[in-house]
Amino acid sequence: MRKALPPTYFLLALVVMALLHVLWPVRRYWGFPLNLLGLVPLALGAFLNVAADRRFKRHQTTVKPFDEPAALITSFPFSVTRNPMYIGITLMLLGVAFLFGTVSPLVPVLAFAVLMDRRFIRVEEAMLATRFGDQWEQYRVQVRRWL
Repeated sequence: MRKALPPTYFLLALVVMALLHVLWPVRRYWGFPLNLLGLVPLALGAFLNVAADRRFKRHQTTVKPFDEPAALITSFPFSVTRNPMYIGITLMLLGVAFLFGTVSPLVPVLAFAVLMDRRFIRVEEAMLATRFGDQWEQYRVQVRRWL
């Protein structure tokens, strides 16, 4: 059985956010033009994802969770956070939630971050610890998991 990957959860979160915004908006906290501030985290998240993906390609290692890593990447954006792609996706979701401007779409953003931590990040970090040992431990101590 194939496991769902983060992009699937990202798309599911977007759908849930849209449904919550339409069916159960709870409260509008800002409208146009303030909601356009959501473009900032949206763009930053996309930038982090592209930058991290380029590092993976440059080091010829896999971007897929659960696959054996070929390299421990510690250069930007991995020098700022151990999980720039998960932060990037979470920032993109946060940006979309801000664009909606209602409270309920914020809930899937938090749920997504927790799910990524439990479902993927902890497993990936255990694999990195096994594969890279002391090098991983030194990196883990120096760079935060999230921010």
